Amino acid sequence: MFKLFTYVSIFLITTCLLFACNAWTPTAFKRPALKVIFTSFVGEYPGIIAQEKGFFKAQGVDVELMYKRYTQLERANFSAGKYDGMTASLGSFILLSATNPDIQGVIVINESTGADVVVAQSQIKTVADLKGKKLGANLGGFSELFVTEMLKTANLTSDNVNLVKLEALEIPQHLKNNVIQAGHTWEPYLSEAIKSGGHILFTSKQTPGLILDMIVFRGETIRDRPEDIRAFVRGWLQGSAYWRANVQEGNAIVTKALKIPSNTLSLEGVNLTDLAENQKFFQSSNPNSIYKTAKIYADFFIRSGNMTRIPELQSLFNSSFLNPPT
Repeated sequence: MFKLFTYVSIFLITTCLLFACNAWTPTAFKRPALKVIFTSFVGEYPGIIAQEKGFFKAQGVDVELMYKRYTQLERANFSAGKYDGMTASLGSFILLSATNPDIQGVIVINESTGADVVVAQSQIKTVADLKGKKLGANLGGFSELFVTEMLKTANLTSDNVNLVKLEALEIPQHLKNNVIQAGHTWEPYLSEAIKSGGHILFTSKQTPGLILDMIVFRGETIRDRPEDIRAFVRGWLQGSAYWRANVQEGNAIVTKALKIPSNTLSLEGVNLTDLAENQKFFQSSNPNSIYKTAKIYADFFIRSGNMTRIPELQSLFNSSFLNPPT
């Protein structure tokens, strides 16, 4: 009886010890998905291809891509920590850095080579005809610089027109209702504007190198999850390469994911930048480097009163994620 009691006691003590050990063993939590938001420009869609084809997962990172139409609100949410990363035009990124300096651009995802347009009512035949008219643009961002560059071609300034603050998706309706006579937009909204009688007045083909989109990450995510960001960049570049090589399949994947008409999706006028192009963009000695273009934006925003001081541009860009893992 005593032996049985001893055995039972030993068994109970051992069991308790095992449970105690397990209670103190740290649980191997899976890393959360990288939350990245993107908006309604075709050059921001390679992430959809990467997600659908499993490129992110193959590179070893879970990604939660979120499509958002209204960019102003989402920039505030990004700064507040709701998302890890976001797509942003170079100009918008520079402006955002004025209020949130702890962010970095890690990759240029596209260059607009004609996809950004100013669409106008039929009576506006030339840029010069815009004098005294209402021109819609997303003021305080790359859109404002784009339309300013357009006005320069007719020896006009923003003082010669009435600028109206509008997002790209709002242009067709405001053009149709004669609230504005011209506005900056892109597909799928361009097709809508043309259907209502608008025509293309000016395109980003006439401003080479000016309009670039990037992926921007919060500093906290960059410090805590560098390998995940590196994997994200590799997956994104895979998505871009796949779309370039399989245009029809890529278009089908995107239109299905976003539930948009296939005839409003085109890569015409958009250069989905690859790794080699990115490495050139991030070389400060390159005449077309991102640092030089960023300075153009920063100077413009200072002059227009959108910023009070030029940010430290070197610290805003991080090319380390373009390099292979060491």
